[in-house]
Amino acid sequence: MKGHQPTNRSGLRRKGVALLSLAAVLTLGLAACSSDKAADTTTAAANTTAATATAAPDTAAVADSAAPDTAAADTVAATETTAAAAVANGKATKVALMYDVTGRGDKGFADSAAAGLDMAKAKLNIVATESETKNGGNDLPDRMKLQVDNGNDLIIAVGFSWADEVAKQAANSPSTHFALVDASVDAPNVAGLLFAEDQGSYIVGAAAALKSKSGKLGFIGGVETDLIKKFLAGFSAGAKSINPNVTIEAKYISQPPDFSGFNDPQKGKEIAAAMYSGGIDVVYHAAGASGAGLFQAAKESGKAPGDIWAIGVNVDETVTVPADQRPYILTSMLKNLDVAVEKVIEDQAAGKFTGGNKVFNLANNGVGYATTGGHLDDIKGRLEKIKADIISGAITVPSA
Repeated sequence: MKGHQPTNRSGLRRKGVALLSLAAVLTLGLAACSSDKAADTTTAAANTTAATATAAPDTAAVADSAAPDTAAADTVAATETTAAAAVANGKATKVALMYDVTGRGDKGFADSAAAGLDMAKAKLNIVATESETKNGGNDLPDRMKLQVDNGNDLIIAVGFSWADEVAKQAANSPSTHFALVDASVDAPNVAGLLFAEDQGSYIVGAAAALKSKSGKLGFIGGVETDLIKKFLAGFSAGAKSINPNVTIEAKYISQPPDFSGFNDPQKGKEIAAAMYSGGIDVVYHAAGASGAGLFQAAKESGKAPGDIWAIGVNVDETVTVPADQRPYILTSMLKNLDVAVEKVIEDQAAGKFTGGNKVFNLANNGVGYATTGGHLDDIKGRLEKIKADIISGAITVPSA
């Protein structure tokens, strides 16, 4: 990351973009073709935007989008007309954001990607479609082909589960550009958006060891894949750099090809409760929506904040959980998909898209750690030194 730490990225960046999201959805209605598939896509995008308005923790943004204001209506109409004309004249960039299992409103991975799309829409002349699964993630091929057929200039696939479909469609449609989060495809029209999760995890691992009283730490992974093991590798290395005798117990919710572990809060809660009752006092999760169970377990443990801690992932989860769970969250490892998504859209709009892997790390604000709640105030100096040493190369972080 750069010198400062964003502590509430998702909440702040979604504020004020609700009107723009609505405008983009209305634009889709005008710009869509008359086929049934295109109509389904527009409906899915409208549902996605509605879910965002109800799920966003920022009530001001929701109020802005819901207010029956004449000026606001005029703004929407003007934006709709301008965007439609731009598409007709070939001046707007058409972008599709493809979610895999979860979509807007997950308060994590998907919301972070959506925030990047929202920032790009606020600045650039783009028309965006958002596509969510309606079949538990088993509809990836049909959804991807639909967006290719709809003539999108750039298709952003959020999640490594898209890798095979991106490879197939990139080969069949060489004039379409693709961006793939968390995976690589060797094709000139595919940009791999990769993150140094190990670097961010190293810092929160150090924080866990500095705050632990028992020297016993826990890690909950959603699915046992190489990517999730990368989080564990960094977390373990960071913790052991502070206390070589620390122990880390790692548990995974599911095994490939079962990816339900990213959306099973009850199982996450059961694992976390067992860890806390067994003497582990700091637990870090890389389990997507299942992480909600970790925070529930911390609150229901009967132990006080400070006696046990939980560490979030992807976004600053302190600002997304219920108020009574927030005191238990020590920090969150920030995986800033918004930075990557906004950057690849900007490159596309400017005619500067290039294929190949793009790595987002501490140095370019791709990963980091949250300081909301002030629980790291007494150790932040040490963590910043670790961060600087990782960026300079003085510390080498293992990824496996």
